[in-house]
Amino acid sequence: MVSIISIKSKKLSGEIFVPGDKSISHRALILGACAVGKTTIENLLESEDVFATLNALKILGVNIKKSKNFWEIRGNGLGSLKSPDKILDLGNSGTGVRLLMGLVAGCDITASFTGDVSLSSRPMKRVLVPIQRSGAEILSNDDKLPITIKGNKIPIPIKYSSSLSSAQVKSCVLLNGLTSTGNTSYLERVKSRDHTEKMLHFMGAEISSKCLDDGANKVELVGLPYLNGKHFNIPNDPSSAAFPSAAALIIPDSEIKIKNVCLNALRTGFYETIKDMGGFVKFINQKNISGEVVGDIHVKYSQLKGIVVPEKRVPSMIDEFPIFCIVACFAEGETVMTGIKDLRNKESDRIKEMVENLNKFGFYIKSTINSISIIGNKKINPGKEIVIDSKFDHRIAMSFLCLGLLMVNGVKVKNAETINSSFPSFFNIMKSLGANLKK
Repeated sequence: MVSIISIKSKKLSGEIFVPGDKSISHRALILGACAVGKTTIENLLESEDVFATLNALKILGVNIKKSKNFWEIRGNGLGSLKSPDKILDLGNSGTGVRLLMGLVAGCDITASFTGDVSLSSRPMKRVLVPIQRSGAEILSNDDKLPITIKGNKIPIPIKYSSSLSSAQVKSCVLLNGLTSTGNTSYLERVKSRDHTEKMLHFMGAEISSKCLDDGANKVELVGLPYLNGKHFNIPNDPSSAAFPSAAALIIPDSEIKIKNVCLNALRTGFYETIKDMGGFVKFINQKNISGEVVGDIHVKYSQLKGIVVPEKRVPSMIDEFPIFCIVACFAEGETVMTGIKDLRNKESDRIKEMVENLNKFGFYIKSTINSISIIGNKKINPGKEIVIDSKFDHRIAMSFLCLGLLMVNGVKVKNAETINSSFPSFFNIMKSLGANLKK
């Protein structure tokens, strides 16, 4: 068990690079396995979650290796996966397991999936329902891991409508539809992140996305595309960038820049909300790389005001919820966020963990099954060190370490090794900015 302690720090300053985007890293590996020829990946996030996906693909027969500064995948086209000789262990990676289930379900193979204690407690029914419609056979215990999938060589094209705004479910359905002889469609009430659609189009698939009259988003994919191996230069992760950004916003006199961050409009809800609260956040030096908008984020310490977060913005800031709660604790007035019940099914019940842990400091927090309300109070500073158990949730761990940078007696986060699942360089990067962290 690894513990990290954070203690009140002076201003943060400097320019940094956070690691490559986790969502895009998973997808680049998986789509590279589906392509014909060589796919190269630059700036792949080398974290536990991404390596879990990478190792699972190797077990499925995909040739992946690191060559100098790139990762190389030798793809053999759609349906080329092999039945594995052992169970696929995805560790704590919800993205990895859900996307790979969709892919396996469209191949003439049988594979079993498992994960760690946290992942094994998370619901998988949301992806099992659509892939069963495609003809795959599922063996599970109450729709949770471990799960065995017997794929359908030629999956039935499905038309699926989801009440969830989930890029994982959408990507699972689209990956399953790649080997279908017909068209696969996916309808979502609120548009979720669209990296899979962008990357499929970049590789040669015929795929479309349109907003319907009622505001819903409909994605259609023509089955059996010829996917060409491509070069992906993965931008840096806006979800990881949110942690140093948040710390700079609430630590007096701080000013930082974060370089080459993915600024896809469906990933920047946290930053747009901070702007609405009066925070100094600017996107600069924007450009297009591998189909994604990329730029630098300039952040300064700011006097923030509480707001009601527009519910339609939630999907674009869902990963940033824990660190957003920390920022809201230092805003003047009340901050309210609704439409967040799916956060109870992440690596932990993130609503429950934020409420219970912030109460330890004396912050006033209220929650329902689907909402949270926070009354800001800059003066709170407990007269003792506060101990937080991360519950093996990387975003909970990093959020409370950022909070500790304002606490005279500090914060101790237990099971901090979970940070390696998404941001292995967090400790060193934060220290380079001036954060008072110690192991």
